[in-house]
Amino acid sequence: MLPVLEVKGVSKKFSIRHESGYLSLRDRVTDLFKPAPSSREDFWALRDVSFDVQPGESIGIIGKNGAGKSTLLKILSKITPPTQGRIIGRGRIASLLEVGTGFHPELTGRENIFLNGSILGMKRHEITARFDAIVDFAGTERFLDTPLKHYSSGMQLRLAFAVAAFLEPEILVIDEVLAVGDAEFQKKCIGKMEDVSRSGRTILFVSHNMAAIQNLCTKSILLQRGELKAIGPSADIVTQYLTSLDSQILDTSGYIQVHPEESNKPIRAIEVLCDGRRSATAYMGCELEIRIYFKALEVLTNPVLGIIIKDLQSTPLIGVNNRHYTGNFETAPLNNGFISMKIPYLTLFEGMYHVDVHLGNEFKDIEVLQDCFQFTVEPIPFSSSGQLPLKSINRMFIKDIKWILNSSDHVE
Repeated sequence: MLPVLEVKGVSKKFSIRHESGYLSLRDRVTDLFKPAPSSREDFWALRDVSFDVQPGESIGIIGKNGAGKSTLLKILSKITPPTQGRIIGRGRIASLLEVGTGFHPELTGRENIFLNGSILGMKRHEITARFDAIVDFAGTERFLDTPLKHYSSGMQLRLAFAVAAFLEPEILVIDEVLAVGDAEFQKKCIGKMEDVSRSGRTILFVSHNMAAIQNLCTKSILLQRGELKAIGPSADIVTQYLTSLDSQILDTSGYIQVHPEESNKPIRAIEVLCDGRRSATAYMGCELEIRIYFKALEVLTNPVLGIIIKDLQSTPLIGVNNRHYTGNFETAPLNNGFISMKIPYLTLFEGMYHVDVHLGNEFKDIEVLQDCFQFTVEPIPFSSSGQLPLKSINRMFIKDIKWILNSSDHVE
């Protein structure tokens, strides 16, 4: 059987232009008729990527930010051409890469369903036959005759996914856009993608959610700096990807140097403290502190620290920033120091965890570090029996619970 998709030696080069230093308005006027000095740098987002996809396969595409995942999907979707190599597709490809892609903001929801279906190569009677199912899944019936520009991003996403999935393309290409939807809609999308896969159609799925990748995709591709690092069963590839993050593990003292002192990047170092002692190993129930040292180019008037703690499947377990809580930092404007998050007692079970760090000022991110470090949680029993609650039926544990035994048959 011929592959439904063949990727043969695909490479993609972008030319990055570097302008000369800042010029004042007087300089700009003086040099109006002179070519602005600049330099160009070639950046290869993909290099010699080759693989085949068989009919009915669900393929996950994983890798760190900047690995080339989205560039590959845009080439597969014929949004951008490869610099080298070629794609052989045998069947219609429907893509869901960005909210609003393939839609016209001035047209109504109804008109956009027919427009998008036509772009996918569907006949009008084919679109009409699936129209009610698309609208029902998207939940946008009340707004069908409203221009798309008045839709929220979530409504646009629901409609775009429904069109892509229900018009039954041979190949369905989906980027991380499902993160825009709410939890209930994400569950519906995953269910629909499973139906698509069982029907013998092909799915290419990019996600940072390793649990979704393993549940949905039988095979996965690992991209690293634009190159195909590995391809194989999803469980194996996910393990290889997570293992590749080990270089960012905390040292034994619980400290990691993020950027050198001469760097312009604001986050300089991170340390983890357990019950006030710096350590790469925390304990269930300990007071956990994650401390971020920074030196920013701009003055922080209202510093914000965001922390996301994820399990080995990249499922977020804790995601907070100081704006979520009563009050904020009351301090004079500053551009260097440290900012920390302190949890009175850690509710995570034993295991290895990955951490994302967001440093911001007011509502603006200054630097975001994904999977920037890992730490380990070790078990400590809190009961006289020495037993802990079963990890298989708990995502997190509660350290202090009051238990009351009363001989009364009922409450007075």
